Amino acid sequence: MIPLRRNRNFLLLQAGQLLSSIGTASTSIAYPLLVLALTRSAILAGVVAFARGVPSALFLIPAGVLADRRDRKALMIAADVARVVAIGSLVVAVATHHAGVWFICVVAFVEGAGAALFSAARPGAVRAVVPESQLPDAAGAQTGQDGAVQIAGPPIGGALFALGRALPFVADVISYAFSSASLLAMRVPFQQPRDADRGRARDGLRFLWSRPFLRMTALLFGLGNFIGPGLVLAVIVIGRRQGVSAPVIGALTAVFGVCLLAGSFLTPLLRRTLTPRGVILLELWTALGCAAFLVRPSVFVLVAGMAPSILVIPSSNAIVHGYRIAETPDYLLGRSEAARLTLSLSIAPLGPLLAGALMARTSPRLTIGVFTVMALALALWGTLSPSLRRRRPSSSA
Repeated sequence: MIPLRRNRNFLLLQAGQLLSSIGTASTSIAYPLLVLALTRSAILAGVVAFARGVPSALFLIPAGVLADRRDRKALMIAADVARVVAIGSLVVAVATHHAGVWFICVVAFVEGAGAALFSAARPGAVRAVVPESQLPDAAGAQTGQDGAVQIAGPPIGGALFALGRALPFVADVISYAFSSASLLAMRVPFQQPRDADRGRARDGLRFLWSRPFLRMTALLFGLGNFIGPGLVLAVIVIGRRQGVSAPVIGALTAVFGVCLLAGSFLTPLLRRTLTPRGVILLELWTALGCAAFLVRPSVFVLVAGMAPSILVIPSSNAIVHGYRIAETPDYLLGRSEAARLTLSLSIAPLGPLLAGALMARTSPRLTIGVFTVMALALALWGTLSPSLRRRRPSSSA
C-alpha cells in the first residue's frame, strides 16, 4: 500500500487545501479587525462572523444532496470560483474606501456559502484518493494541517492587515485560485459509479441519527463549535481593548495552531493509552481551562487556558472522523456529512454573536464566565452519555 506521503492525489488535495486554508485563516482575523477599524463595534464584528458562519446551517443539506448527485470535483471548483469573485469584490471595495459593514456581511455570507458546498463534497474526495485503512491517518494529517494553518494564517492576516487593510483578502483570493488548480491536476473522479438518483436529502440525517455514537459526537462537537469561535472572537476583542497590536493578536491566535500541530504528534500515544471515549472526554474537560481568565483577566491567560483542550482535538478527530467516513456508504457520504456538519455547525455562528453582545454590554470576565459554564455543562453531558460508553470504534478508526 502506498504511504500517504507518496500518494500524489492526496498530496495535491492537501496542498491546495493548505494554501486556501491559510488564506481563510488570515481573513478570519482580518474580518473583525476591519470591522473594528471601521466602526469600533464588537457587536458588528460578531455580526460579520455570524454572516460568515450561518450559511453552514442554511446550505449544507442541499450541498450534500448536490455532492451525492453531481460531480464532486466540479462542485468544489465552483465553490472556489465563487469565493474568488466575492473576496475580489471586497478587495476593490476596501482599496477604494467603499467597504461598508453590510457589504462586508454580504461577502462573508457568500464566502461561507462556498465553504458549505466545498465541505459537503470534500469527504468524497478524501475517500476517492485514500484507502479505507488509511482514513484515520488522513484525518489526523488533516488536523495537523489545520494546526499549521492556524500557526501561519492569523499572524499573516494580522501582519498583512497592518500593512494594508485589503492585503489579507488579496492573499485569500490567490489561495482559492491555487485550490482550484490543485483540484484540476488530480486524475481521479471524486465519486464511485452511482445511479442518477439515490434517495432523498433526509436519508443522510436518518443514517447519522441511527448511529448513536455518530449522533452524540455530532452534537457534542456542534456545541463545542459554539463555544470555540466565541472564545476566539473574545481573544481578538479583549486583546484590542488591552492594547495588544494586530500582529500580536495574530500571533496569539496562532498559538491554537501550534497546539493542533503538537497534538497531531500526540495522537498515536493518546489513541494507544485511552479509549475513544476517554479521548473525547479529555477534550471536553480540559476546555474548562478558560476559567483561568476569571482569576486573572488577561488575554494571554485566556489563550493559555484554552490551549490544553486544543492539544486533544487531533486525537478525537482521528477517532471520530476516520470512523464516520469509513462507515458511511459512498452514495450517502455527501448527505451524511452535510447532516453532521449542519448539526455540528448550525449554532456555531451564534458563539461570536453572543460573545460580541456580552462584551459590548457587560464585562470580559462575565463573558468568559458564561462560556465556562457552557463548557462545564458539555463535559458533564459527555461524561454521562450512554452513547459514548457503549460505542467503541476500533483502534484503526
